[in-house]
Amino acid sequence: MLRHVAALLITSALIVPSYAQAPTAQPANTAARPASKKMPSKPKAKAARPAAETRPCSLGVISAIGDRFFVDKFGVTVFETEETEVPIEGWGLDELVLTRVRAAAGADPSIRKIGYPKGSFEPYYNPKSRFLPDPREGLPAIVRDITSNANCERYLVVTTFKGQIPGSNLTLNGIGTYNRGLGSIIRHSHLFANITINMLDGKSYEKISSFAADTGSRLAEGLRITEDPLEKLDNADFPDPPSRASNSASLRDRVRTLVAAKLDRDLPSYLKTQ
Repeated sequence: MLRHVAALLITSALIVPSYAQAPTAQPANTAARPASKKMPSKPKAKAARPAAETRPCSLGVISAIGDRFFVDKFGVTVFETEETEVPIEGWGLDELVLTRVRAAAGADPSIRKIGYPKGSFEPYYNPKSRFLPDPREGLPAIVRDITSNANCERYLVVTTFKGQIPGSNLTLNGIGTYNRGLGSIIRHSHLFANITINMLDGKSYEKISSFAADTGSRLAEGLRITEDPLEKLDNADFPDPPSRASNSASLRDRVRTLVAAKLDRDLPSYLKTQ
């Protein structure tokens, strides 16, 4: 009898551990849960090129006049000269150029505005070369760089330049306003817009010149015997301090009118070169 009991105990001891170890293979709740899968991210679709860039381009318009406004104050001597550059990014002068070009050329869908990174024209306005001009700072090189994918037949480029007040050696830079005179009584104020237009070939980037376009505006300025009413400014409207110019709606509107008038006068001659 004792032998049977001992055999039974030994058999039970061998069988029970096999049941005890079975759950450790994998928990029941884990076995039933499907493994989570991270869906592969879809590649980002490339931004579609603007429709205007896929159509033929007869004329690319590049304006680099829109964020530079100078406030000058001239006294009797050079030591009384003050010049301040004021930011005017919200005045929309570059957009105005495109509007006037399209108005002069008619509703031509092949005219395209050419954008460019900020600072692209800095070498042109402030060249580092002093004695020998560096071709990399010239207009053709800069335009070539910013139009590598434009493929336009021609490029009309509007920039500013430094000019002088007639009958003096006082310099006016680009677009702005100046106040000149003696003391606080005998003074007068003016607006100025020294803008120039260049037409470049879309393949060689050489300047396409036109006698009428290059000399017409200069002859008009030289033959004028009366002051342009668009340039006359009341002393009360002169920005003092200069920082007032940025938020002056009247200055903005007067400057836009002056720039538009100069463009409307000169653009037809340049567009004839197309």
